[in-house]
Amino acid sequence: MKLKDLPIHSFKTVGRQIGLDARVVDGRLQVRRLLPRPLWAQCLSSKSSFCRAVVQSGLLTHRQMVHAALRYRLGRSKDDGVIYWQIDRMGQVHDGKLMWYGPDCHRLKNRHATWVMYLLKQHYAIPQEAFQPTHIFFGSHLLSEKECVAIVEAEKSAVILSELYPQCLWLAAGGLGEVQPYKFLPLRNYKVILFPDTDLEGRAFTKWYDAAQTVMKSFFWPKDNPIRVSPILERHATPDQKRRKIDLVDYILESQNQ
Repeated sequence: MKLKDLPIHSFKTVGRQIGLDARVVDGRLQVRRLLPRPLWAQCLSSKSSFCRAVVQSGLLTHRQMVHAALRYRLGRSKDDGVIYWQIDRMGQVHDGKLMWYGPDCHRLKNRHATWVMYLLKQHYAIPQEAFQPTHIFFGSHLLSEKECVAIVEAEKSAVILSELYPQCLWLAAGGLGEVQPYKFLPLRNYKVILFPDTDLEGRAFTKWYDAAQTVMKSFFWPKDNPIRVSPILERHATPDQKRRKIDLVDYILESQNQ
């Protein structure tokens, strides 16, 4: 029996188990090492419910949306949700948040956000308390691009604002309470400005202002690098807008439509 007559699938099966691509070409065995695709690259897409809604709502053009999706490495789940990957500057994936949107670009009320790590533990029957991922600011893998970093609450807003105001690097905390001091460590050499959402009581602004003060008092933060907290929504949002707890994207769009 000649080498070319051997069953090719046996080479492929065994090879892939040890990270090699083995195949027979013109009677010769060729072997090359397989580089595993990062988790985020396996579902990279600009066609999720979120991406389609952004374009349909006129918030961004299709070209802008594709550009933003590639930069922020947005994923798409099998049931059409967007995956906001949390990736650090070294390319390490910390976690991914799944969210679902309607055609109006608002989150679906009947679908709660969930985490990739939670689903993986569930799939492989690993106890949820076995280990906890360290969450970081969404968009952290882009930190080398700009000198000015702007942080908003929602990942959706960071993606949209990155195309509307590209002079800043837009990151997202992912929630009102997700501005823990340790997340600011990679930002210590950047000019940082926070854009909290608004509300009638000013709780969001106060919480983020206090968080900024805590970070600036930390041992790792340069004393000559103040963190600014923008009061734009507190000063200019109407009572109705504050009641609806709008963010910076909402304010900009509603101001343009007046």
